[in-house]
Amino acid sequence: MNRILVMGYKASELGIFSQKHKGIEIIKKAIKKQIIALIDEGLEWVIVSGQWGVELWAAEAVLELQLEDSYKHLRLAVITPFLEQEEKWSDEKKGIYQAVLQKANYVNSVSKSKYDGPWQFKEKNKFLLRNSDGMILLYDEEQEGSPKFIKEQASRLAQLQNYRIINITAADLQSIAEDEQQPDYF
Repeated sequence: MNRILVMGYKASELGIFSQKHKGIEIIKKAIKKQIIALIDEGLEWVIVSGQWGVELWAAEAVLELQLEDSYKHLRLAVITPFLEQEEKWSDEKKGIYQAVLQKANYVNSVSKSKYDGPWQFKEKNKFLLRNSDGMILLYDEEQEGSPKFIKEQASRLAQLQNYRIINITAADLQSIAEDEQQPDYF
Protein backbone atom coordinates (compact mmCIF):
# COMPACT_ATOMS: atom_id res chain seq x y z
CA MET A 1 0.00 0.00 0.00
CA ASN A 2 1.82 3.12 -1.11
CA ARG A 3 -0.98 5.75 -1.29
CA ILE A 4 -3.27 6.32 1.71
CA LEU A 5 -6.15 8.74 1.83
CA VAL A 6 -6.89 10.44 5.17
CA MET A 7 -10.44 11.66 5.74
CA GLY A 8 -12.55 12.61 8.73
CA TYR A 9 -14.76 15.16 10.40
CA LYS A 10 -14.77 18.88 9.80
CA ALA A 11 -13.55 20.81 12.86
CA SER A 12 -17.06 22.15 13.56
CA GLU A 13 -18.47 18.60 13.64
CA LEU A 14 -16.04 17.84 16.47
CA GLY A 15 -16.84 21.06 18.34
CA ILE A 16 -13.31 22.34 17.72
CA PHE A 17 -13.29 26.07 17.07
CA SER A 18 -9.80 27.01 18.25
CA GLN A 19 -6.35 26.00 17.01
CA LYS A 20 -5.38 25.64 20.68
CA HIS A 21 -7.92 22.86 21.32
CA LYS A 22 -6.17 19.89 22.98
CA GLY A 23 -8.11 17.46 20.80
CA ILE A 24 -6.15 18.49 17.72
CA GLU A 25 -2.88 17.10 19.09
CA ILE A 26 -4.60 13.85 20.09
CA ILE A 27 -6.08 13.49 16.58
CA LYS A 28 -2.66 14.16 15.04
CA LYS A 29 -1.05 11.52 17.30
CA ALA A 30 -3.68 8.95 16.29
CA ILE A 31 -3.10 9.68 12.60
CA LYS A 32 0.71 9.60 12.98
CA LYS A 33 0.46 6.23 14.73
CA GLN A 34 -1.45 4.75 11.77
CA ILE A 35 0.83 6.36 9.17
CA ILE A 36 3.99 5.09 10.89
CA ALA A 37 2.55 1.56 10.96
CA LEU A 38 1.79 1.80 7.22
CA ILE A 39 5.30 3.05 6.36
CA ASP A 40 6.55 -0.44 7.23
CA GLU A 41 4.14 -1.72 4.54
CA GLY A 42 5.58 0.60 1.90
CA LEU A 43 3.52 3.77 2.37
CA GLU A 44 4.90 6.64 0.28
CA TRP A 45 2.04 9.12 -0.19
CA VAL A 46 -0.57 10.55 2.17
CA ILE A 47 -3.45 12.21 0.33
CA VAL A 48 -5.93 14.73 1.75
CA SER A 49 -8.40 17.12 0.17
CA GLY A 50 -7.49 19.88 2.62
CA GLN A 51 -10.87 20.20 4.33
CA TRP A 52 -10.72 22.26 7.53
CA GLY A 53 -10.55 19.71 10.32
CA VAL A 54 -9.14 16.18 10.39
CA GLU A 55 -7.74 16.42 6.86
CA LEU A 56 -5.74 19.57 7.47
CA TRP A 57 -4.51 18.24 10.82
CA ALA A 58 -3.46 15.03 9.04
CA ALA A 59 -1.51 17.15 6.55
CA GLU A 60 0.21 18.94 9.45
CA ALA A 61 0.99 15.55 11.03
CA VAL A 62 2.64 14.37 7.78
CA LEU A 63 4.68 17.58 7.56
CA GLU A 64 5.80 17.05 11.17
CA LEU A 65 6.81 13.46 10.39
CA GLN A 66 8.79 14.62 7.34
CA LEU A 67 11.03 16.58 9.71
CA GLU A 68 12.26 13.30 11.22
CA ASP A 69 15.04 11.46 9.36
CA SER A 70 13.10 8.18 9.41
CA TYR A 71 10.19 9.70 7.50
CA LYS A 72 11.83 12.17 5.09
CA HIS A 73 10.69 10.01 2.16
CA LEU A 74 7.00 10.38 3.09
CA ARG A 75 5.06 12.57 0.62
CA LEU A 76 1.95 14.72 1.06
CA ALA A 77 -0.59 15.37 -1.69
CA VAL A 78 -3.39 17.92 -1.24
CA ILE A 79 -6.05 17.39 -3.89
CA THR A 80 -8.93 19.82 -3.38
CA PRO A 81 -12.45 19.41 -4.77
CA PHE A 82 -12.32 22.84 -6.47
CA LEU A 83 -10.16 25.94 -6.68
CA GLU A 84 -9.96 28.33 -3.71
CA GLN A 85 -11.88 26.11 -1.28
CA GLU A 86 -10.56 28.33 1.53
CA GLU A 87 -12.10 31.49 0.03
CA LYS A 88 -14.65 32.00 2.84
CA TRP A 89 -12.41 30.86 5.71
CA SER A 90 -11.08 33.19 8.39
CA ASP A 91 -7.64 34.76 7.86
CA GLU A 92 -6.15 32.48 10.55
CA LYS A 93 -7.46 29.35 8.81
CA LYS A 94 -6.33 30.62 5.40
CA GLY A 95 -2.82 31.17 6.78
CA ILE A 96 -2.58 27.63 8.15
CA TYR A 97 -4.01 26.20 4.92
CA GLN A 98 -1.59 28.17 2.72
CA ALA A 99 1.36 27.06 4.88
CA VAL A 100 0.34 23.42 4.34
CA LEU A 101 -0.06 23.91 0.58
CA GLN A 102 3.39 25.52 0.34
CA LYS A 103 5.04 22.54 2.04
CA ALA A 104 3.01 19.79 0.34
CA ASN A 105 4.80 17.69 -2.28
CA TYR A 106 1.85 17.84 -4.68
CA VAL A 107 -1.15 20.19 -4.89
CA ASN A 108 -4.00 20.04 -7.40
CA SER A 109 -7.79 20.36 -7.73
CA VAL A 110 -10.23 17.82 -9.16
CA SER A 111 -12.40 20.59 -10.61
CA LYS A 112 -10.54 23.44 -12.30
CA SER A 113 -13.16 26.03 -11.25
CA LYS A 114 -14.33 27.61 -8.02
CA TYR A 115 -17.25 26.13 -6.08
CA ASP A 116 -20.08 25.32 -8.44
CA GLY A 117 -22.16 22.77 -6.54
CA PRO A 118 -22.21 19.60 -4.43
CA TRP A 119 -21.26 17.53 -7.48
CA GLN A 120 -17.67 18.70 -6.97
CA PHE A 121 -17.48 16.94 -3.59
CA LYS A 122 -18.84 13.72 -5.13
CA GLU A 123 -16.28 13.90 -7.95
CA LYS A 124 -13.51 14.57 -5.43
CA ASN A 125 -14.50 11.46 -3.46
CA LYS A 126 -14.56 9.28 -6.59
CA PHE A 127 -11.18 10.63 -7.73
CA LEU A 128 -9.52 10.19 -4.33
CA LEU A 129 -10.82 6.65 -3.89
CA ARG A 130 -9.69 5.73 -7.41
CA ASN A 131 -6.22 7.12 -6.75
CA SER A 132 -5.49 5.62 -3.33
CA ASP A 133 -4.84 2.12 -2.04
CA GLY A 134 -6.64 2.55 1.26
CA MET A 135 -7.97 5.05 3.76
CA ILE A 136 -7.42 6.17 7.32
CA LEU A 137 -10.83 7.42 8.42
CA LEU A 138 -11.50 9.29 11.64
CA TYR A 139 -15.15 8.44 12.04
CA ASP A 140 -17.36 6.97 14.72
CA GLU A 141 -20.72 5.39 13.87
CA GLU A 142 -22.06 6.91 17.11
CA GLN A 143 -21.48 10.44 15.81
CA GLU A 144 -22.68 10.76 12.24
CA GLY A 145 -21.28 13.50 10.08
CA SER A 146 -19.78 14.32 6.70
CA PRO A 147 -17.34 11.33 6.66
CA LYS A 148 -20.35 8.98 6.47
CA PHE A 149 -20.56 9.38 2.69
CA ILE A 150 -16.92 8.62 1.91
CA LYS A 151 -17.06 5.67 4.33
CA GLU A 152 -20.02 4.20 2.44
CA GLN A 153 -18.22 4.65 -0.90
CA ALA A 154 -14.98 3.17 0.45
CA SER A 155 -16.86 0.20 1.94
CA ARG A 156 -18.44 -0.54 -1.46
CA LEU A 157 -15.00 -0.27 -3.10
CA ALA A 158 -13.49 -2.59 -0.49
CA GLN A 159 -16.06 -5.25 -1.43
CA LEU A 160 -14.95 -5.09 -5.07
CA GLN A 161 -11.19 -4.87 -4.67
CA ASN A 162 -8.39 -4.82 -2.13
CA TYR A 163 -9.09 -1.43 -0.51
CA ARG A 164 -8.16 -1.18 3.16
CA ILE A 165 -10.11 1.04 5.56
CA ILE A 166 -8.44 1.88 8.85
CA ASN A 167 -10.91 3.42 11.26
CA ILE A 168 -9.94 5.77 14.08
CA THR A 169 -12.84 5.95 16.55
CA ALA A 170 -13.69 8.02 19.60
CA ALA A 171 -12.45 5.10 21.74
CA ASP A 172 -9.05 5.24 19.99
CA LEU A 173 -8.79 8.97 20.67
CA GLN A 174 -9.86 8.44 24.29
CA SER A 175 -7.12 5.83 24.71
CA ILE A 176 -4.47 8.24 23.40
CA ALA A 177 -5.81 11.02 25.65
CA GLU A 178 -5.60 8.70 28.67
CA ASP A 179 -2.03 7.69 27.75
CA GLU A 180 -1.15 11.40 27.68
CA GLN A 181 -2.46 11.75 31.24
CA GLN A 182 -0.28 8.94 32.61
CA PRO A 183 2.76 10.14 34.54
CA ASP A 184 6.02 8.94 33.02
CA TYR A 185 7.96 7.15 35.78
CA PHE A 186 10.69 5.69 33.58
